[in-house]
Amino acid sequence: MSDAIKPLIGAAAERPLTRGEAEAAFAILFEGEATPSQIGGLLMALRTRGETVDEYAAAAAVMRAKCNAVKAPEGAIDIVGTGGDGKHTLNISTATAFVTAGAGVPVAKHGNRNLSSKSGTADVQTQMGINVMVGPEVVEKALKSCGIAFMMAPMHHPAIAHVMPTRAELGTRTIFNILGPLTNPAGVKRQLTGAFTRDLIRPMAETLGKLGSERAWLVHGSDGTDELTITGVSWVSALETDGSVKDVELHPEDAGLPVHPFEAIVGGSPEDNANAFRALLDGEKNAYRDAVLLNSAAALVVADAANDLREGVEKAKESIDSGAAKSKVESLAAVTSAA
Repeated sequence: MSDAIKPLIGAAAERPLTRGEAEAAFAILFEGEATPSQIGGLLMALRTRGETVDEYAAAAAVMRAKCNAVKAPEGAIDIVGTGGDGKHTLNISTATAFVTAGAGVPVAKHGNRNLSSKSGTADVQTQMGINVMVGPEVVEKALKSCGIAFMMAPMHHPAIAHVMPTRAELGTRTIFNILGPLTNPAGVKRQLTGAFTRDLIRPMAETLGKLGSERAWLVHGSDGTDELTITGVSWVSALETDGSVKDVELHPEDAGLPVHPFEAIVGGSPEDNANAFRALLDGEKNAYRDAVLLNSAAALVVADAANDLREGVEKAKESIDSGAAKSKVESLAAVTSAA
C-alpha cells in the first residue's frame, strides 16, 4: 500500500492534478506500490471528473520513461487507433501501415490485442505470417531492413502489468484506453492516430504536442470509426509543426475518392480479414482499398511525403500496384519469423 498516493486520489476526485502530481501518482502505479483499490480509485476519480491534457501527458511521460525503448529511423511514423469503437471493420490501419511503408516512409507501429474487435492488428498480422511477439532488438532490425515493424505493447511496457488486473476488473474505459497511441516505444515524432470518440481528438493532439511530437493527425470518422472513414465526413485535429492544433473536416472526395457504404468495410474473423488484406495487396479494387488509400494519403501528408491528400492517394496506389506494400509484409514476416 502507498500512503503517498492517498492525497493524490483525493485531489483527483476534486480537481485536475498538476502535471507534477499526476506524474507522481502514475509513478507509484507503475512501480507496483499501489494496491488494486488505490489503482481503481485513482483511475475512476480521473474518469468520473474527466482527464485533462496535463494528466494524459503525465501518464504518458511516465510510461515512456519506463518502457523498453526502440531506436527508429529519422522521420518514422506511427499509424494506430485507440480501438474501442466496436465497429468490427476490416483492418484499415494495419493495411495503411504497410502501404505507407511501401511508399518509402518508415513505420514504427505500436499496438496491442484489441479486445473490442473480432480481428485486431495483432490477429491479422499473425495470419499474414508475422510474429508480433518480438522484443526491441528484433523490432530495430526490422525497422532497419524492412522499413516497418510492429511493437506489441506488453513486450515494451512491462510496468503496465501492475495495473492490468484492476483494469480488467473495472471493465470500463479508463485513461489507459488512450495511452497506447501516446506511448510509442520508438518515440516517433509523426503520428496518424484514430480515436473512438470525437471528444478525444483535440486533447490527444494537444498531449502529443506537449510530449514533443512534430506533426500528428488525430482523427474520428462520422460513422464512429477510429480512422478516416470512406463513408463520409471525418473530423481531424491536426498538430502542426509550429505547435498549433487545427480542427478540420475531411471528406473522401477531398482526396479524389468515392464514398462507400459502411457495410462494404465490415470485417469478420482474422482469417476473413487476412484474406481481404491479401486481395488488397494483389490489387483488388473495392471500398477497402479506397479506405486504405485515404488513410495512407493522410499518413504520407503527416510524414511530409506528400503535399496534399490527392498526391498521397497517387503514391499509395503506386505502393500497392507496384507490389511494394506486399513486399513489406513478406519481408517483415521473414525477419520476425526468424527471431
